[in-house]
Amino acid sequence: MLKAATVNANRTFCRKLGIELSESLISKLGGQPVACWIFCSARDGMHELINGVADVMGSSALIGCTTDGEISSDGFGLGSVVLGGIMSEDVRVRLAFAKGLANNSELAGRELARQIGSDVRHLQIFTDGITENGCAILRGLRSVLGDGIPISGGAAGDSGKFSKTWQFIGSSLMSDSIVGIGLLGEFRLGAGVQSGWSAIGTAKKVTRASGNIVYELNGQPALEVYERFLGRHAADLPSVGVEYPFGFLNTSGDCGEESQIILRATMSVNRDQGSIVFAGEIPEGSMVRLTCGEYGAILDAARLAASNALAELGAAIPRVVFIYSCAARKIVLGRRTPEEINLVKSVLGLDTPMIGFYSYGEYCRPRYGAPSLFHNETATVTVLGNEAQ
Repeated sequence: MLKAATVNANRTFCRKLGIELSESLISKLGGQPVACWIFCSARDGMHELINGVADVMGSSALIGCTTDGEISSDGFGLGSVVLGGIMSEDVRVRLAFAKGLANNSELAGRELARQIGSDVRHLQIFTDGITENGCAILRGLRSVLGDGIPISGGAAGDSGKFSKTWQFIGSSLMSDSIVGIGLLGEFRLGAGVQSGWSAIGTAKKVTRASGNIVYELNGQPALEVYERFLGRHAADLPSVGVEYPFGFLNTSGDCGEESQIILRATMSVNRDQGSIVFAGEIPEGSMVRLTCGEYGAILDAARLAASNALAELGAAIPRVVFIYSCAARKIVLGRRTPEEINLVKSVLGLDTPMIGFYSYGEYCRPRYGAPSLFHNETATVTVLGNEAQ
């Protein structure tokens, strides 16, 4: 039997709060969890908070990161902390970490994968959302683990400051790192990915690019092409870019296919070079289209992601829900952000424990059996379940 619970608080971060949350979680579970996830705002007292949790839970199965907003069974929070755990005789976990994402994200992915081992059935990762290259991390992971192990998770945030994020493993806090938890044993897994943005206009070929920087589209400066599309909104770049991300139209390396457009959010522009910097790689030679979204479609995407995850579970009962949704969605949705969480709850059960955060990038497979990808502006839902007892 797989049992899960979450607790949350929005009070001064300190060791005492960490202890109180841990004791509350153990009380709700009815015993010591085999694994714990903790997501919180990057605030003063954060280290003491984590130490308090580790004092009670131990350091062997505690993992998490800082956020751009927290998600718990009670819904959406800001400046808070959420702690979740699972208890099961049938599930085992293995934790690992690697540093140096800024220097070589692919190498860090390979290093973590070797520690985790290829016998895990599911891997969740939390990465530095500022120094990472999410696509390169996945290349490193998959070079060791292969394409068959579902990977989910998110890139750590810092409440929109884009200054420094933190990753947690045990009682340790680190930056420029990837932390991961591998799950082994008996459980069912469901995953769903949707954005709600729709491709518009004609496809354009990326004729010059390097990593996450696009210089030319159809042989023209990329920024000029983008500004023509935006019209009067071009003056608001780069901030307006979260509303009009680029989407991949066809298969190109790690970037998806026409039936599942992978979005890339604008991070900055260089007017001297006529280039655009994105929050993920856009390979040279790929075909892209500009996209737009509206509130209804963006919110409905979260519901559809949850429905797809539930469908993958088959006859299994959802026991815990992990939501990793993009900070850009929170920006666009504004006051309607809590609706996204409520829609997921309506599909997967109002009483099903839920934990997650708003991230600077999301990891999840686009469909069953497909390799996991790095997403922007996307809602990802992962569900653990088991058969009814």
